[in-house]
Amino acid sequence: MAGVSKCIKYSMFIFNFFFWVCGCIILGFSIWIRVTGSQQGMDSSMFAGVNLLIAVGAIIMILGFLGCCGAAKESRCMLMLFFVALLLILILQIIGGVLGAVNKSKVESAFQLALSTMVESLQSTTGEHKEYQEEFQKFERTYKCCGLTNGPEDWGENFKPSSNMCQCEPEDQSSDLCKKYQNKYIYKKPCGEVIMQQIKDNLVIIMGIAFGLAVVEILGLVFSMSLYCQIGRK
Repeated sequence: MAGVSKCIKYSMFIFNFFFWVCGCIILGFSIWIRVTGSQQGMDSSMFAGVNLLIAVGAIIMILGFLGCCGAAKESRCMLMLFFVALLLILILQIIGGVLGAVNKSKVESAFQLALSTMVESLQSTTGEHKEYQEEFQKFERTYKCCGLTNGPEDWGENFKPSSNMCQCEPEDQSSDLCKKYQNKYIYKKPCGEVIMQQIKDNLVIIMGIAFGLAVVEILGLVFSMSLYCQIGRK
């Protein structure tokens, strides 16, 4: 009877160790996006994809552990569970990518709707959204922007010319970042553009991770099935 290839066995173990590390990275990165997005006041409906990515990262960590144990113990049962679960994840990734590309316009519409809801919170004078308004002012100062879509008009009656709301830093007043409004210099870029750019940047990173992960998953399928068949022949 043919024995189990040590090369395949240890390659499977090392592969799954790095697979587990990838799961940790995805999980950590997704949680970071979730936390920073919440701090910026983004609507909870925008986090559906991020929440899914958190779940995927956790599952990948479990699968990496399962694959390591299956390779080390030469367990056909664990290897088959690893293979089936990995195949399902790869199929779901492909479906998710296709749906994301097809529904791109719907995502943009949902983002615009979320911005409208956020503008209403900025214009609220009841004090219910005071904490959110204060956090958003910090966001404006950090990213040198004003309002969400229409600049200071998004603040409605809450915009006070005597305060430092949207006010440019002295070194920025002569640059293209600022414009004069009610006798003071304010940042002219809407914060909605900043948020949208951050989302696009994050999506590029996520797409890169997903593509790299798909390659790793295919290698995992090949290694696990090869080892599974060798253990069966043994």
